[in-house]
Amino acid sequence: MITIYGMVESGNCYKPRLLMAKLGRSFRHIEVSSTDGGTRAQAFVAKNPNAMVPLLEYEDGRLLAESNAMLLHLAEGTRLIPKDSYERALAYQWLFFEQYSHEPYIAVRRALLTFPNRKNDATPERLASTLERGNKALGVMEKRLSASDFFAGKTMSVADIALYAYTHMAHEGGFDLSGHPSVLAWLRRVESDPGHVPIGWLPKA
Repeated sequence: MITIYGMVESGNCYKPRLLMAKLGRSFRHIEVSSTDGGTRAQAFVAKNPNAMVPLLEYEDGRLLAESNAMLLHLAEGTRLIPKDSYERALAYQWLFFEQYSHEPYIAVRRALLTFPNRKNDATPERLASTLERGNKALGVMEKRLSASDFFAGKTMSVADIALYAYTHMAHEGGFDLSGHPSVLAWLRRVESDPGHVPIGWLPKA
């Protein structure tokens, strides 16, 4: 059985759990947190020298880090990877967008405001810059979703899972989605897709 190491409250760690739930695949969750030093423990760093979660481990010892790489690998051959080559490229495009233009601002601002260990990093300048860049990302998403139900076409893909993870919690970072009606409608579409589970969901032991 696949093991996924991660933090239950992390959006990046939520991505592979949500994907596995939508695909109906079994896995084991092991909680490893950056807030208590778990990701820096010698045993974990031996598995992932980058000292970050999520981390996927197969029974044979093969390891895979980076949440979006995990999405692409685990979803291969399923409904969540577009069959059309152009739509597949669009899914990749939005995965890169999520990690470069979305997560560093929307996710980071949430962490600055809600994680006690990040309090000292929440300077007025940092909060202002993440708010500005996060709102820019939401505007880009709004424009795309005003013309398409999902990011890579007419059906849901790994791109939607990646962007959903932190967008649905954007309010915790002080972002107001009321001015982004297409984003709000898309959130509802993702949540109505079969197999949806909330961020706090974990597989039964």
